[in-house]
Amino acid sequence: MKDLTSCHIHYTHLGAGPRDVLAVHCTLAHSGAWRGIAREMAQEVTLHAFDMPSHGRSADWAPDAGDYQDLCAAAAHRLLDRPMDLLGHSFGATVALRLAAERPDLVRSLTLIEPVFFAVAKQDDPDAVTAHDADAKPFSDAYESGDFALAARLFNRMWSDGPRWPDLPETTRAAMTRAIHVVPACRSAIYQDRAGLLLPGGLDAITAPARLVRGSKTHPVIGVINDGLARRLPRGESHVVEGAGHMLPITHPAQMTPLLRGCFAMAPI
Repeated sequence: MKDLTSCHIHYTHLGAGPRDVLAVHCTLAHSGAWRGIAREMAQEVTLHAFDMPSHGRSADWAPDAGDYQDLCAAAAHRLLDRPMDLLGHSFGATVALRLAAERPDLVRSLTLIEPVFFAVAKQDDPDAVTAHDADAKPFSDAYESGDFALAARLFNRMWSDGPRWPDLPETTRAAMTRAIHVVPACRSAIYQDRAGLLLPGGLDAITAPARLVRGSKTHPVIGVINDGLARRLPRGESHVVEGAGHMLPITHPAQMTPLLRGCFAMAPI
């Protein structure tokens, strides 16, 4: 497991319920992204979360610190010290899936919201990945040119259905720009499956109930990924929240809670 002694990770806890849930946020956000769900389920769950490196109050990440997903997984493993429910969003969902594969004995349930695990779609529908990459080319071009603020703006435009960039507070825009360098750094994990989760039998040990959740208005590649993971996980189910886009935990916490409750009901404490 990656040594974290040289990298400060900020941890937080939300809610006061009896059910312990480990939650991993999406890229360009922070652990506060779970506040809506924590409010909806304040008496049911305690969310244990952290800010990924270069996000929120955690230290910045640099390539010499090691693989980015490795570092995030190590930070999450610090919290997974007893049976818990795992919850992840976007890139954070790929971290949660990896944790479930590495410690299935400690996973009561697994909820993955819009995991950007493009390696699944590369196997199941390569054309969907090609279409996604074409849509993401303006972001890639801006990043390669060194215009990181524009890259953050374009990445946010592609994945967020919230306020447009000019309407966001300057502090939020600055935080997104600060973190944008981790997006290309995650490519080996989410495109090439660096952790080997899709190797034969790689997900078979995850016998906990697993729900794959996406919004009806999200990018089409997410549907390919969610359905592909649902088929690969022994107890996987694919669910759609009508009217939602990619940012479900923030925009649709009330619609997320019955899906979480249903999954928790299959894995009583």
